[in-house]
Amino acid sequence: MSKKNILPYICAVIVFCIWGLSFIFTKQAIVNVDVYHFLGLRFGTAAIVLLVLKLLNIIKLNYTKEDLYKLLLLSTIQPLAYFILEINALKVNTTSEVGIMMALIPVFVAILAPFFLDEKPSKSQFAFILMSVSGVIFMIVMKGLTLQINLYGMSILLLAVISGAFYNILARKFSSDCTPVEITFVMMWLGAIVFNSISIYKHIRLGNLNEYFVPLQDNNVLISVLYLGILASIVAFFLFNYNLSKLSASNVAVFANFTTVVSILAGVFIYGEPFYWYQVVGTIIILIGVAGTNYLGTKDHLKVQDERR
Repeated sequence: MSKKNILPYICAVIVFCIWGLSFIFTKQAIVNVDVYHFLGLRFGTAAIVLLVLKLLNIIKLNYTKEDLYKLLLLSTIQPLAYFILEINALKVNTTSEVGIMMALIPVFVAILAPFFLDEKPSKSQFAFILMSVSGVIFMIVMKGLTLQINLYGMSILLLAVISGAFYNILARKFSSDCTPVEITFVMMWLGAIVFNSISIYKHIRLGNLNEYFVPLQDNNVLISVLYLGILASIVAFFLFNYNLSKLSASNVAVFANFTTVVSILAGVFIYGEPFYWYQVVGTIIILIGVAGTNYLGTKDHLKVQDERR
């Protein structure tokens, strides 16, 4: 493939490496900070940085009213709906259960893409998508999973999965009208406004609004806010939205399972956690699934281009 064709795949790997490492920073930050407060600081940082870049004319924005309506809809799904659902799901479900359900996002994208994007993955691609998902599920099950069926919890998880899938679909659909920077800018600002509003309301009720920025005095929180606010929010979402403008929604979505691999490796090399045989097997299955999905997607894309010529 040419450099132009391979760039989206390189960007996808970078994106999910960043997101794969983000759990470390989130984990060390939310020990002493309310989740909505932390999300407010994270998206607030991202929004301010993007505004500074706009004022310095480093990034360009050119919205029509119709574009803005589309992006507000998209941003309501991600980050608002997705993060709120995921947070509440974690309160009533185990991390393993959440991990299994989130791994189903690529499957839902593959199912929904033909209806909303006219992008129908081949049977072979769908098989590789399922292979990638099975790698995640295999590792979680082998690690030890106690399923406690909670109808409310599973319903929230299902809604989170659907919202994640719809974000992939709509971001892909709107990418023809808006640039990745324009999409990311609206996402970060809506997230900043809503999550900070929730957090400020909670602080007012507790009567400690004057302590709003005190958590930033903790180096762990400050580093986490900067990493998640700049790298995981601005850089990663920009590259992710760029990927969705260049690749099919199914091809991009299947990379999400790569975050599991990065998270495991981060635990091994940063926290010195053991690396078990089933994690090696699961990692290989995930990588084969991701590679197979995108290889077949590239072949189909090049075939269509040749037919058009």
